[in-house]
Amino acid sequence: MTTMYYEADADPSLIARRRVAVMGFGSQGHAHALNLKDSGVDVIVGLRDGSPRVQAASDAGLKVVNPETAAEWADLIMVLVPDQVQKGFYHDVIAQRLSVGDALFFAHGFSIHFEFISPPGYVDVGMVAPKGPGHLVRRQYVEGSGVPTLVAVNQDASGGTLALALSYAHAIGGTRAGVIETTFKDETETDLFGEQVILCGGVDSLIQAAFETLTEGGYTTEMAYFEVLHELKLIVDLLWEGGIEWMRHSVSDTAEYGDITRGPRIVTAETKAEMGRILAEIQSGEFAREWMAEYEAGSPKLTAARAAIAEHPVEATGRALREMMTFMVAKTPKDDV
Repeated sequence: MTTMYYEADADPSLIARRRVAVMGFGSQGHAHALNLKDSGVDVIVGLRDGSPRVQAASDAGLKVVNPETAAEWADLIMVLVPDQVQKGFYHDVIAQRLSVGDALFFAHGFSIHFEFISPPGYVDVGMVAPKGPGHLVRRQYVEGSGVPTLVAVNQDASGGTLALALSYAHAIGGTRAGVIETTFKDETETDLFGEQVILCGGVDSLIQAAFETLTEGGYTTEMAYFEVLHELKLIVDLLWEGGIEWMRHSVSDTAEYGDITRGPRIVTAETKAEMGRILAEIQSGEFAREWMAEYEAGSPKLTAARAAIAEHPVEATGRALREMMTFMVAKTPKDDV
């Protein structure tokens, strides 16, 4: 049975007595740091000299120092740098600066669960993971609400790690929406699985295959783009609002009948079996080891894949059409500093 926590279950004074260093100022980092600051927490941001995010953090009213100084000063370190660099970052910056009573927090369990990082037994190791992008975590906090959040304890040296995690979640707005207690293992494995089989890998592959099928069938790239990518947001919004039942209720009867009769021909028994194989690779650590080896080799597969998708006709078509959509601000990777 899942344990849920809310505002009354958290003690805000626990995080208020801490010196918190947020390492990184990306999507999650900026939201955590600003929400902590607005909750009255003593917080600084650790960023390398020359990072393009230093100015943004400073302009937001946050104190910014280099990561080494931040780690030395803090008694709670929230690691929000990318998964693939955490191992080296921990070894170079954090490990030698941990003391008895310190807490090491993460927003994703990857490095701890797969033992790329093994903290000493005298520190608390916890997780506070909002289930939403940083801009939403920040916006909901400012509006007086919050984003559902996961908390977990990997190492409880002090005996108070869960209470501290709940206090941290309270300070970033998580307890306003509800906090779910989980484990590093469950959060990591389910998160990777979701990314690979549906949220990123599954959806991306379906979009490309469907686009290619329509254009190879003689339909224009513009028509194909609208049908297989642009309109996807409408369906996802319906799913997000009320689940599969609400989505099927909201679309036409024709669409619903096509859903129930043709969908299983796309996601077949073999598709599900492959999902099982992917899950097994995640659980065994095979994917984690493969990804870290890829990163350490200079990310050749990732670099090639990025170049390939940039040249795919669905992307070229999309870039042109999005420029015509005055109701939205088109984005590219170059817009993210």
